[in-house]
Amino acid sequence: MIWLWVSGVVEGKGERIDPRFFHPQPSTFFKTLYLSFVMDITQFVEMSLGHWKSQRSAHHLAFRHFEEITSEIEIKPLDKNDPAVIQLCQSYQIDPAIVTHPFGMSWHGESDWDEQEILKGSTILIPVPDRDRPAQGRLLRDQGYAETIPSIGHYSFTEDGTFVLLTEYDRATAEEKIWFASPNIRFRVSLIKPSSGSGVVTASFSSEIRALS
Repeated sequence: MIWLWVSGVVEGKGERIDPRFFHPQPSTFFKTLYLSFVMDITQFVEMSLGHWKSQRSAHHLAFRHFEEITSEIEIKPLDKNDPAVIQLCQSYQIDPAIVTHPFGMSWHGESDWDEQEILKGSTILIPVPDRDRPAQGRLLRDQGYAETIPSIGHYSFTEDGTFVLLTEYDRATAEEKIWFASPNIRFRVSLIKPSSGSGVVTASFSSEIRALS
């Protein structure tokens, strides 16, 4: 069951929790209530579906520049038989039958670095869970995070439900961590490092709020 955190009231399938029991620390309350189990890719994708408003702060260390980005993100489920899903699987010689919960993500926004530029794009993501270790697996993308080329990353979940994704590119390595503070609030930390492994090129933090209307 996926719950909605709305105005201090947690609502579920025909159920309500009295606002008097609203916890002052959503993150702690959420982990206690929802993460008594080990998060897996199915639950993570299902919780991520929807429309999100994002505020991202990025430090570009190579340029000594700080950037603020506001954007809107749409995450939608895709069918395993979608031609784009099958094509991406075939490009990595992966049987589409073993993938789970493929989804598409699109975004558009603007940056204070270049106020004239509209940031927009889309990508397809396909989780391929490890058969023996459900908290780990691979993630296929038709467009990467650090480089706009197809990529394959390795994901895992920590004990507190944080999604960790490591992706190696030709010239860089990207590390992303995503976790939920509540069903409608999630956070993302991203690091981009040179392929040599020395130092950090870009570090960013994002807060993402689900749009409920």
